[in-house]
Amino acid sequence: MSETTYTVTLREIEVITHDVKRYVVDKPEGYAFEPGQATEVAINKEGLKDEARPFTFTSLPEDEKLEFVIKSYPSHDGVTDKLDDLKVGDELIIGDSWGAIQFKGPGWFIAGGAGVTPFIAILKKLAKDGNLTGNHLLFSNKTSKDVIMESQFRAWLGDHFISTLTDEKKDGHLNKMINEELLKELIEDTSVSFYVCGPDQMVKDISSQLENLGANPDGIVFEK
Repeated sequence: MSETTYTVTLREIEVITHDVKRYVVDKPEGYAFEPGQATEVAINKEGLKDEARPFTFTSLPEDEKLEFVIKSYPSHDGVTDKLDDLKVGDELIIGDSWGAIQFKGPGWFIAGGAGVTPFIAILKKLAKDGNLTGNHLLFSNKTSKDVIMESQFRAWLGDHFISTLTDEKKDGHLNKMINEELLKELIEDTSVSFYVCGPDQMVKDISSQLENLGANPDGIVFEK
């Protein structure tokens, strides 16, 4: 965690999917970040204060509160499992903001599972400013119940929101892995910006596949 830390109180907890919740906390005075950035988060309880993990802000910089959308992994018996047990009034410890995923121009956002979270604030900002034109979201999950904020993404992007499921066939969703074949089928212009977030191997594979299709390596944005 960064040298500067802030203790913030949980003001709201909302269930998003079967294993994802939205957490709203107080915003420290003067706290700043850019859409797409993250911070280290720990739980302000004995034995957990030093167990910080990175989570992305899903609020906008100008919002009065800070917001996170976090997936819990009960089988890991880790920080997200403990977060899932928190109640309004509990406290978190956050550090300063950081992160390389920031908007650099219209293009394709490509996400796997909870990897979509850095894109939430970016798309929210673009929607607020009326700048969604030319942007697409390709979002991969195992099943339809795993799709975070599906209705919101469809409202923002319409047909430019493409959901693909690896373990389920369902109307309104593709039933494919994100691979070079699918990218070639969907992407007409590889000169645009690309934003990739998900498991490390997925990010590595998709970045390589995009380059194979002609994308400029400097135009592929991911958390290094």
